[in-house]
Amino acid sequence: MQHALMEILACPLCKGPLELLAEREEGDEVIEGSLSCAACAERYPVTGGIPNLLPPEMRGAS
Repeated sequence: MQHALMEILACPLCKGPLELLAEREEGDEVIEGSLSCAACAERYPVTGGIPNLLPPEMRGAS
């Protein structure tokens, strides 16, 4: 996931802004980490460079 993507991403549940917590990066790409919404406290995983923005009930085990 490129850092520049943060400019257009919003929480799919409440449309609030997301914060990125990068756990592993390669260059300017986040490989592992999470996105969190301060407005509704939902968290979304970033795995293999791909953010999973599905609602929690549709995500499966995370």
